[in-house]
Amino acid sequence: MKKEKQKKNHVPIRLNILFLIVFLLFSVLIVQLANVQIVKNEDFKKEVARQGNSTVSMSVPRGKIYDHNGKVVVDNEQQRAITYTRYTNVANKDMLTIAKDLAKYIDVPTDKIQQRDKKDYWLITRDEEGDKLVSKEEQKALKEQKKTDDDIYKLRLERVTDAKLAELDDELEIVSIFSKMKSGYKMTPQIIKNEEVTDAEFAIVSERLESLPGVDVTSDWKRSYPNGDALRSVLGSVSKDNEGLPSENLQYYLVRDYNRNDRVGKSYIEQQYEDVLHGKKKKVKTNLDKDGKTVLDTEVIYPGESGSNLNLTFDAELQAAVEEIIIDEMKKYKQKPGYDVMDRAFVVMMDPYTGEVRTMAGKQIDEKGEFKDYALGTMSSAYQMGSVVKGATVLTGYQTGAIKENQVIRDQPYYFGSSEKPKKSWISNPNGMGEINDLEALKRSSNVYMFRIVMNMMKAGPYTKGMPLPLPGETNVFEDLRYYFGQFGLGVPTGIDLPNEALGFKGEGENPGLALDIGIGQYDTYTTLQLAQYISTIANGGYRMKPQILHSITEASNKPDEPQRVIETIDPVVMNRIDMPLSQIKRVQEGFRMVGQSGGTASAFFGSPHNPALKTGTAESRTKHNDTYVDTYNYTLVGYAPYETAEQKPEIAFAVAVPGVRQTARDNKIAQDIGKRAMEKYFELKKARGLNGKLPNEESNTQSQSGTDSSTNNEQPDTSGQVENNEQIGNNNESEQNEQDNMQQEVGTPPATREESDSENSG
Repeated sequence: MKKEKQKKNHVPIRLNILFLIVFLLFSVLIVQLANVQIVKNEDFKKEVARQGNSTVSMSVPRGKIYDHNGKVVVDNEQQRAITYTRYTNVANKDMLTIAKDLAKYIDVPTDKIQQRDKKDYWLITRDEEGDKLVSKEEQKALKEQKKTDDDIYKLRLERVTDAKLAELDDELEIVSIFSKMKSGYKMTPQIIKNEEVTDAEFAIVSERLESLPGVDVTSDWKRSYPNGDALRSVLGSVSKDNEGLPSENLQYYLVRDYNRNDRVGKSYIEQQYEDVLHGKKKKVKTNLDKDGKTVLDTEVIYPGESGSNLNLTFDAELQAAVEEIIIDEMKKYKQKPGYDVMDRAFVVMMDPYTGEVRTMAGKQIDEKGEFKDYALGTMSSAYQMGSVVKGATVLTGYQTGAIKENQVIRDQPYYFGSSEKPKKSWISNPNGMGEINDLEALKRSSNVYMFRIVMNMMKAGPYTKGMPLPLPGETNVFEDLRYYFGQFGLGVPTGIDLPNEALGFKGEGENPGLALDIGIGQYDTYTTLQLAQYISTIANGGYRMKPQILHSITEASNKPDEPQRVIETIDPVVMNRIDMPLSQIKRVQEGFRMVGQSGGTASAFFGSPHNPALKTGTAESRTKHNDTYVDTYNYTLVGYAPYETAEQKPEIAFAVAVPGVRQTARDNKIAQDIGKRAMEKYFELKKARGLNGKLPNEESNTQSQSGTDSSTNNEQPDTSGQVENNEQIGNNNESEQNEQDNMQQEVGTPPATREESDSENSG
């Protein structure tokens, strides 16, 4: 009996436990159902309504551009913006409704609305009238002619008259907004207004975003130029928000994650370094409703990165000063007889040891008499440059064996063939300069000495009055001259990191008299930048340095006090070492010193304490003026300072070109005035900055080369970086034998085997 009683008491306990478990399970189920139906009801409704998601890419601020001293030359000016993003399945009627609402809150300009946009708007808002513009009978006939609906629509557009468009006078703001909305690409923000957005406009649109599907308020940027127009043409430009990607490079940009309406660099520095300046876009995931018209929510999946910054080699303060010098001198000389035709002038200044360009200044006078930036002309406009090239001619003579160092030649008028007009030097003495050597020829700018060099290259024999010049034989003197001139950068690409550089024009004629003209800079044409590279090559002892406008690339930082992290530093690049011993280069350097300091063509005028080496130039030319051609001169100057001694070495090389001065103004003073003032401004700024008498580039070049005495100051260009064709530069000793042992081969091939492309004309 006792065992049965204990068994009966045990069964209800098990049932109770089971009932408790069932109760707990039902409780959890009820709580979960309540959570789904009540707490998360809205979320699940959205999930049911959700069509899908799309990623929208949004632009970020463009990288800034700084000068050599860290001064901003191109900045971003932040501005408010009102945008519209066209989502999927949004029809024109939907956008029209939004445009009408938005027009109530913002003012937009209406002066740039296209006629086509007005006609489109008229047809959309006046369906019945628009249908009547092409009758049903006409439509039937057009269909029989296999015309498409687009063809019929175009016919309607043609029949929308000006009188009909006049009906839109009160709706033009809506037309403007609607046309911008319609021009945007799906899932890509399109700017509706980003200039002069008022506080009231920004606030009221912000408050009504829910009733304006696709509309958003955000911040935008535009390029600003703290230094005004200085260097603007070289800095380049950026496309506007309504331009879209350039059609010729559309695929290039699209595969790089650009939107079709993105702003990109259109020219020069902005275009050349677009990949650096553009940055990485902000990416936002947008979830749409089932109709694809309304945004349910957004999520930032990548915040984006501003573009990297460019640190240029230009000195903005020097650039601005040189531009003012050009303007000042052009205004002064414009008041003098013979200068009415002159309308432009150029200056290039560069570090001869690194190739870093400090100034590319150019000014041009337009039809209104206003000065416009024409810095691009320093590399895109080529002219006959005159006697400034005679250093290259003398060195070519050395190298080809046409003359020897200190060789004496009689400077006298040369008469060739039956010509009664002599080829002679500029000197007024009818008998010429008499017996002169190579240094005197450079100092006094003898044309005849250069003619004799070229004649010896032709193997013309001793001069006799009326002698003929030999025609080009197996060794073409034109090719030889251009080959050696090209080693200095004359008539060949300088290598500058900018597009659209002109090479200059190579004359096509091969009359031997024209070869003589090449030797005095009166036949082929060169750019001011080529002249600067040429004089830098002579100044630094024979290394043709690539002109560089970019010094480094740094990471963008939002903290002003935080130093910029350097991403890449651009090292100097040696294009080639000229095929001439140092002793010969030094002889030309001495000739140029005599020009500037020892009774040469510029010494009386310069009188500078900065110990310059110079070469003046004058070339005859013809310039179009008022639909007629005028006989003119191109006045030029090249130089560097200071002249190299045991205590100092060249710091700055410069070239000046002032083309198109009437031949009635027979002096080269304008080029010398500009060059002297530009050089003095460089040293003035250097002193004012208090850099212990040295510029930053000097500090990196004061260490002597191994195996050389530092007191001789024979340092070579800084070649710690990449050198073309992996050339290695040896120590530059005074000994000619050591110089030849260490000499590098010129990048290129001898004239006999040069490719045809080397002699192509350009510019």
